[in-house]
Amino acid sequence: MSNKKSIAILGSTGSIGTQALEVIKSHPDHFQVEVLTAQNNVDLLIQQSIQFRPNAVVIGNDAFYDKVFNVLDPLGIKVYSGEKSLASVVQMDTIDVVLTALVGYAGLLPTIKAIEAGKHIALANKETLVVAGELVTSLAKQKGVNIYPVDSEHSAIFQCLVGEFHNPIEKVILTASGGPFRGRSKKFLESVKKEQALKHPNWDMGAKITIDSASLMNKGLEVIEAKWLFNLREDQVDVVVHPQSIIHSMVQFEDSSIKAQMGLPDMRVPIMFALSYPDRLKADFPRFNFMDYPQLTFEQPDSDTFRNLALAFHALGREGNAACILNAANEVVVSAFLEDKISFLGMSEVIESCLDKVDFVKTPSLEDYISTDKETRIKALEFIN
Repeated sequence: MSNKKSIAILGSTGSIGTQALEVIKSHPDHFQVEVLTAQNNVDLLIQQSIQFRPNAVVIGNDAFYDKVFNVLDPLGIKVYSGEKSLASVVQMDTIDVVLTALVGYAGLLPTIKAIEAGKHIALANKETLVVAGELVTSLAKQKGVNIYPVDSEHSAIFQCLVGEFHNPIEKVILTASGGPFRGRSKKFLESVKKEQALKHPNWDMGAKITIDSASLMNKGLEVIEAKWLFNLREDQVDVVVHPQSIIHSMVQFEDSSIKAQMGLPDMRVPIMFALSYPDRLKADFPRFNFMDYPQLTFEQPDSDTFRNLALAFHALGREGNAACILNAANEVVVSAFLEDKISFLGMSEVIESCLDKVDFVKTPSLEDYISTDKETRIKALEFIN
């Protein structure tokens, strides 16, 4: 009987997926790859599959099915394609943990299907909880499923809470790097281009999350995710800008004590903690040295200039399907910004218009979330055009 954890990686060719495979490769006694999935990056998916020999792979884009099948089927690897396959493969009996590393709304349905099948979730897809936090967390509770956060900030909070689960949280303090435009004025932001926004000072991430980080929407989405992960009220989540990205987040308890989790910016640390919990595994990652960072600094986020953070708090306070609207509108505007179809500041304007104009639902069902997402995308494109 192997005590290795069998891991399914949804989005194995992205930034989180490739780093997760590094972690798995360096701990072959602890993990094995059961499922790999990708949307379009067919060559890397094939390469990963030849190296890690999963039981099954899913290529999201049906057009690439034959190419993947012809290479992997002779190796005894099952090959599937399309969204429906993604939602059913996560239910395989042989999977212990599903790492959801898909980008955006696409992560929601497969995560729900995995929870329904009783799989523990390592969650790198914050949009799942942003869009449908109430539904997802109550389903996880009902099925006895743990959701282990992979975002560095939420992993930090989780690590600060280990051994403290019986102690009430007074508040959590999420740290933000401030992104590439920290301290810049609205005037400056009027003319920034995607090339500037894609240069993050501390983290190496995919395009979508890097733009979100530049606009502070990433922090807004993390605020909403924190509410659902740690069962918090809106007034229990604070954000401070910490440009060095050494303190990943903090928890303040009722006795006024604050715990922080620190380390060099390296996504492999939270990935490994989510996969190996409750154990910490030995790693050869670079170590933090205080002498390299004699000053750690903190400042208030500027949510007047970076409106997205304020809009996220607004959506959180409204509840219902407001965060679903926020997320769908944001996905559309980020995509438009990357195609030079909207200005940097224009993104917030479209998101705000969608929050005003899309039908609000106080207690949404899964069907409501799906139709809200569709309606918002159509409205957002209208506003852009």
